Amino acid sequence: MHIHNFSNQNTILNTFISEMRDVNIQKDSMRFRRNIERIGEILGYELSKTLSYKPTTIKTPLGVCEIEKLDNDIVLCSILRAGVPLHDGLLNYFDKAENAFISAYRHHKEKPENFEIIVEYLACPSLENKTLILADPMLATGQSMVATFEALKPFGKPKNIHLVSVIAAQDGIDFIKNHFEKDTHLWVATVDEKLNEKGYIIPGLGDAGDLAFGEKLQH
Repeated sequence: MHIHNFSNQNTILNTFISEMRDVNIQKDSMRFRRNIERIGEILGYELSKTLSYKPTTIKTPLGVCEIEKLDNDIVLCSILRAGVPLHDGLLNYFDKAENAFISAYRHHKEKPENFEIIVEYLACPSLENKTLILADPMLATGQSMVATFEALKPFGKPKNIHLVSVIAAQDGIDFIKNHFEKDTHLWVATVDEKLNEKGYIIPGLGDAGDLAFGEKLQH
């Protein structure tokens, strides 16, 4: 797997990540969503450097020019609900992409550390020979990302796969390496070293879905 970890360099991403982590700032849900969206835009731009392009002739009011234009059929898939702002950021740059949405959540059993991933809703176009961008802001255990990919398999085999996350745990990265092809790309703003006993990223930032859209009742 090709891992693009942008915490290895100092960029404006540091500012957005710090605001998302900060307990005194992250409660501003609009700012939290916008920071995820901006990170999606930056990762989308970096991701675009690896895609395919073809020469195109453009007519201007004063003549013609040659330019290389994107030549990938992209399907952008996000995991509800925390993935919506990240999806928006990516869609701002890949505005002609087809879109897929899937719900995947943790169903906890008797103990908090024991859970399974439940997929209940999925809307997806054909993925056959297309570029799949799978977005989930928090890559913790990696189980949601893998469960989502398994649910997408009946829709066709993508030509390329790109995974996009805001914060990942090293354990999650190690897990997904064993479930995706070697030429898969992972684009992540920052990587944290560990998970707690409940499978949440430490230091992380808390529950991204709750911070973006409000606390949910647990059933």
